[in-house]
Amino acid sequence: MAASIHDIGKVGIPAEILSRPRRLTESEFSLVREHVRFGHDLLAPIDFPWPVASIVLQHHERLDGSGYPAGLSGAEIRLEARILAVSDVVEAISSHRPYRPALGTEAALEDTVTHRDTRYDPAVVDACCRVIGGGFEFKR
Repeated sequence: MAASIHDIGKVGIPAEILSRPRRLTESEFSLVREHVRFGHDLLAPIDFPWPVASIVLQHHERLDGSGYPAGLSGAEIRLEARILAVSDVVEAISSHRPYRPALGTEAALEDTVTHRDTRYDPAVVDACCRVIGGGFEFKR
């Protein structure tokens, strides 16, 4: 459930920023980073049988504490959010963005493997590589 709606907070970001065909300025990127808080705040009042709002809030946290919004590290980050972080970055790198063409699955996996143990949970990266190495493809 959290994976399906993890970027719902982007409804609070102006569309012209989200669709900008160039790199964002620091102030624009700071606003985009708020989508996790917006999403959390939208979802927190809903009585899900899972911690969906917390997963959405934490999906840009990184193992080494370099993520956002709270700079959580290691086991402070929910396992579900660590799983979502890897799947989100693989999808983002593999897909077209307004500011760059799709870089492909190979580049996405290379990024996760390069940052395994620093940004991303090693067990999650390994599982992702096994799934994609087994023939998984994103539906476009």
